[in-house]
Amino acid sequence: MLVDEETDRLIDMDRVYDDAIHLVEDSGVVFIDEVDKICGPASDRGPDVSGEGVQRDLLPILEGSTVHTRYGPVRTDHVLFVAAGAFTAARPSDLIPEFQGRFPIRVELKPLSEDDLVRILTEPGNALTRQYAALLGTEHVTLDFTADGIRELAAQAYRVNEEDENLGARRLFTIMEKVLEDVSFGAEELAGTTVVIDAAYVGERLGDLVRNQDLRRYVL
Repeated sequence: MLVDEETDRLIDMDRVYDDAIHLVEDSGVVFIDEVDKICGPASDRGPDVSGEGVQRDLLPILEGSTVHTRYGPVRTDHVLFVAAGAFTAARPSDLIPEFQGRFPIRVELKPLSEDDLVRILTEPGNALTRQYAALLGTEHVTLDFTADGIRELAAQAYRVNEEDENLGARRLFTIMEKVLEDVSFGAEELAGTTVVIDAAYVGERLGDLVRNQDLRRYVL
């Protein structure tokens, strides 16, 4: 405790704040999501406060201004702004011209493929498969996801996305929840056992549900 206390005294916090501000100004990236929610045709009853008004409020920051923070003023002239949205009910051209001009580069992303969903289930450190394994591990239940099981999970999620509304990777949450429903609620009875999640296991719990288009709209 004494070492930590003396170490803290050696740190010049004013310099830390200054360096942090310089890093933000020179290398900062601001990601603005759900931009499609603030665009659309102008209202006949006056300016749309929740749409066009928000865009105009954001313009000064996008153009470059000084934002006052608890650590000091931060200039946004060299901050990279990235905006994204689904744009299913609206188009980027529905944004006000000034807002469009601050985002000169436009990129259209492709829907997630089955291989992409497999990578999402396996590569991240907090992948859903690891989360469920850790969660059920607290109940002394071991989950073993096989390669073909993960492939089947991704295939079923991709199929539902293609035939119904495409939710992207969010579809994996409902797929995983349905597949592991019995294990989650019966964890106490399965304590000390290993549950293998393979293609057959996934198909058994999702087969009829995925084929029933009316039912899966309410479940998946």
